[in-house]
Amino acid sequence: MLTANELAWFALAALVLVLTPGPNMIYCVSRTLCQGRSAGLISLAGVVLGFLVHLMAAALGLTALLLAVPLAFDTIRLTGAAYLLWLAWQAVKPGGTAPFEARLLPHDRPARLFSMGFLTNLLNPKVAMFYLSFFPQFLHPDRGSVLLQSLALGAVQIGVSGGINALLVLGAAGLTRFLSKSQGWLRAQRYLMGSVLAALAVRIAVTDRK
Repeated sequence: MLTANELAWFALAALVLVLTPGPNMIYCVSRTLCQGRSAGLISLAGVVLGFLVHLMAAALGLTALLLAVPLAFDTIRLTGAAYLLWLAWQAVKPGGTAPFEARLLPHDRPARLFSMGFLTNLLNPKVAMFYLSFFPQFLHPDRGSVLLQSLALGAVQIGVSGGINALLVLGAAGLTRFLSKSQGWLRAQRYLMGSVLAALAVRIAVTDRK
């Protein structure tokens, strides 16, 4: 199965994903600022359910792909590296988005909060691309079931993403006030995320997966 070092690298990638501005973070933070922590946590529960749907689709699909066309993994690996470089550019380009630049949202009932969180994640291309581009980098068919390895990686990703988003929801108001007063911190966050994404892209591109 997967080694501790491999799981640590994957956890780092999952951490970078959740800290990179995207629909899930923006929705949960915006909902929290507009309607309170409870609304943010309900929305996050919907987001987590969306992660589970993405996970099962990716795990089953990659398992079938590996059995049918093993050499396709190299194509996915390089595509994943290119996608990470694109995310890095989105983070550092002039006018790039910072994670706590929230939108104004109306107040909604719990059921709608949950469903909107679910749909926001389900339709989030960043999550789908993460699973499809990152999972193959860490899967080892010679070590046993690819499906079980995929599910293990998914559990790490959902744990990291759910935990970090929960912390962001609980501290959204204070963090937003702090960051809004310091453009330097906003820029530093963007450049740090961009640098880590680029480094991960290079590591994926040059790793030999024989």
